[in-house]
Amino acid sequence: MIRIALMAFLTPLIVCSCNNSHDAKADELNSMMIRIAEIEVDSNYLDEYKKILKEEAEASIRLEPGVISIYPMQQKENPAQIRILEIYANKNAYESHLKTPHFQKYKTTTLDMVKALRLIDIEAMDTKTMPSIFRKLEE
Repeated sequence: MIRIALMAFLTPLIVCSCNNSHDAKADELNSMMIRIAEIEVDSNYLDEYKKILKEEAEASIRLEPGVISIYPMQQKENPAQIRILEIYANKNAYESHLKTPHFQKYKTTTLDMVKALRLIDIEAMDTKTMPSIFRKLEE
């Protein structure tokens, strides 16, 4: 699912680069909103939390064209420490995502499961390489 969503978003960017539209591609990549969510889950609810998060991430990628990545991960040595790489086409896509039924369901049903939440906004350092990274998923 993630591969399909990434390619659906990035294919026009790759085509732009072939048409010497580097500035348009760079502007689009620079307008992306990138965030890492650091979440600590109560270990008593970990399995239930992961199920809900998986459903939310899948729905976000499948239903929202502006959601490029909702990529959940957990620390190997401490599985209750969840990290999510979130990439949105732009701030409007992010704000729209927050209003979706699947995100609202995730947020309300996991509220008591989450012990700590920290949202870290990130800036891409190399927007030229980003399309190449995602293209590798097709290899």
